[in-house]
Amino acid sequence: MSTKTIVIVLSSVVFQCSLQAQASPPARAKTQAIAKALVKYGSNPAAGRTFSHDGVKLYYEVYGTGEPLLLVHGNGSSIGELKAQIDHFRKRYRVIAMDSRDHGKSGDSPDEITYEKMTDDLAALLDHLGTGPAYVLGWSDGGIEGLLLGIRHPAKVKKIAAMAANLTPDGLHPETLTLIRSMLGSMSAATKETPQGRREFKVTQMMLGDVDELLVERELAQIGDMAIVIAGTHLQQVGSTNALLIHLVGGVEEGLPQITG
Repeated sequence: MSTKTIVIVLSSVVFQCSLQAQASPPARAKTQAIAKALVKYGSNPAAGRTFSHDGVKLYYEVYGTGEPLLLVHGNGSSIGELKAQIDHFRKRYRVIAMDSRDHGKSGDSPDEITYEKMTDDLAALLDHLGTGPAYVLGWSDGGIEGLLLGIRHPAKVKKIAAMAANLTPDGLHPETLTLIRSMLGSMSAATKETPQGRREFKVTQMMLGDVDELLVERELAQIGDMAIVIAGTHLQQVGSTNALLIHLVGGVEEGLPQITG
């Protein structure tokens, strides 16, 4: 091969590499966006793990790096319904999300489920991961669990943001309570014997738990320096419940649009 031919070949290679280098940042961005869109939060083998607490196998996923942020889903929900929040916060935090017992990919408990049991599961998860104190963001029942985490395990919490939490079942709108009782009453005995039926009955029944055992005003007041309560204008909780929670923890009331997805 002549020297002239070698020079032409090398020049061609350098030119092609230069073009690829110029195109690579947007190409990489596009590839990353596609890969991100393909992440199936709540059922991601690359991020999913399990551990056992109180005899129940619990499923969780972890994303990102940085300070720990625990996301807690609501009643009847699962990790997958927090996909928008995980996508957003994983850029700055080590995001941790778990399917509560009797929810999603986590196992079923042998007896009734309570907010206290699910809260202690969250504390056990933070111990399992060795995170130290974490930020906590919870929605609905997850907001209740977030507040209880501050009450029952204050050393594990930096700050809590509780959205759409209620003090007691009476804090729900009458229409919501009627719907819950109707759902329980219409469930047939045969349905309750199926795995999914048992789950639905236990999870729904939990929302009508003992009023005195849910959240105690005195204890809520003690976590006021670490908690903020966020209350929207179109939620299932009555206004007096939101106002009392906000007063007790010194949070800020906001009118929020409904956010899904």
